[in-house]
Amino acid sequence: MPEYGYHLSCEQYGPADLVEQARMAEQAGFQALWISDHYHPWNEAQGQSPFVWSVIGALSEAVSLPIETAVTCPTVRMHPAVVAQAAATSAVMTEGRFRLGVGTGEALNEHITGDRWPPTHVRLEMLEEAVQVMRRLLAGEQVNHRGTHYTVENARLYTVPEEPVPIDISGFGPKSIALAARVADGYITMMPEEEMVTQYRKGGGGAKLVSGGTKVCFGADRDECVRTVHELWFNEQLPGEMGQVLPTPRHFEQLKPLVTEDMVRGNVVCGDDVDQHVSALKEFADAGCDRIYVNQIGPDQRGFFDFYRTKVLPQLPH
Repeated sequence: MPEYGYHLSCEQYGPADLVEQARMAEQAGFQALWISDHYHPWNEAQGQSPFVWSVIGALSEAVSLPIETAVTCPTVRMHPAVVAQAAATSAVMTEGRFRLGVGTGEALNEHITGDRWPPTHVRLEMLEEAVQVMRRLLAGEQVNHRGTHYTVENARLYTVPEEPVPIDISGFGPKSIALAARVADGYITMMPEEEMVTQYRKGGGGAKLVSGGTKVCFGADRDECVRTVHELWFNEQLPGEMGQVLPTPRHFEQLKPLVTEDMVRGNVVCGDDVDQHVSALKEFADAGCDRIYVNQIGPDQRGFFDFYRTKVLPQLPH
């Protein structure tokens, strides 16, 4: 049966708030944590972007839940050898409760070093090579690697967990799903699409972990919740590849007029209707997800956790 987790948003909250939310999530009965890895928020209204690896260190002391990045891009902004060291230390600090979620990333975060932002097929090649490098390092090997995209010389991690860190790959297109099925320890999706989960499992993923995530806005006034989502997370409703190619929060804000409040109302669970919240998470369970994460967009964090503890989580299949 599925497990249910909470998705911590580094784009919207600073380190202290994230740690407190993690504590409330554990007390409310959530069973795992996701945490986003960004250099920039999507827009100025979100307003935060702490370094995820520092936050994970704090979380390792604050809670006993499993923690996973959702997701890290180990290809441009950070060399995979450095990401491997960060992941290994996180796994040691959490006593093996850490998974590394990775993906091909967004220009928003990755272009900052001035390197060219590659097209999708190149980013997928880079991700596959990065996973190969990280696996060897996480196993404690001394690595010398000269590949198409990365060079590693005489690298060895001395602080490594007893068991290798699982690496999950995020994807929403056929090529990225196929890559996850071929090389990953699990698959991450943000859409409750059974067809995508089936492609992953039939393509080689088998019974490996499939995780899905969604955003909601809990609050007593549904219209106010819709306005909150439209202000903070309108980017989620933008079509096509814009989320991967736009370079700054300002560029996303220029596209805000394309997103209407009606689009939000039709695509994001807003308000305090228990059935709607339960249904949104059940969609992921019905699609075949093993872990389902939810993120509260609105400001009433404590109210959200009380609502899920008393009314939503008890109604979900466990």
